[in-house]
Amino acid sequence: QLRLVESGGDLVQPGGSLRLSCTASINPRDYYVFGWFRQAPGKEREGVSCVTARGGYTQYGDSVKGRFTIARDDSKSAVYLQMNRLQPEDTAVYSCAALAGSSWLTCPLDRNEYDTWGQGTQVTVSS
Repeated sequence: QLRLVESGGDLVQPGGSLRLSCTASINPRDYYVFGWFRQAPGKEREGVSCVTARGGYTQYGDSVKGRFTIARDDSKSAVYLQMNRLQPEDTAVYSCAALAGSSWLTCPLDRNEYDTWGQGTQVTVSS
């Protein structure tokens, strides 16, 4: 059974950086698409970034383009989200999600497409 565990959330000042990690209980190899999502209080969960099963394609939400970077390391069964130049509006619970399959060409930022979710990690950006 695939299980996902996030870590790395913290309190950070505006302009700072964090790297979130998502560790999978089984080696994802080329069977899973991964995505990062976030949910702020009173708002719907939104797609932040995703990466295809082979890692050859990524996409980002408009609000994080140029600041966030997603990467995967299947040898470590891990997916990362590097977040730079953080702003208060980035404050949210960040969750890792996996989509079973073998998509090498594209990945969705639609939360309804994903099958397995981690518990989430809190990121707070405040001075």
